[in-house]
Amino acid sequence: MKFVEIKDLSVTELKKKRAALSEELFQARIKNSIGQLSNPIEIRDLRKNIARINTAIVKKVAR
Repeated sequence: MKFVEIKDLSVTELKKKRAALSEELFQARIKNSIGQLSNPIEIRDLRKNIARINTAIVKKVAR
């Protein structure tokens, strides 16, 4: 997910997307702990996407 895809969304949409990604991150961490996650780099990508969304939310609220 690129920042360009995120910047045009509204704050409520961003919060919904962040909640969904947080749940996905939680599930990925659980799977990784029991050895079922096929690609552990997925955890890093999810964290980065959540950080991008947080940045977009802060930029929109600061306006």
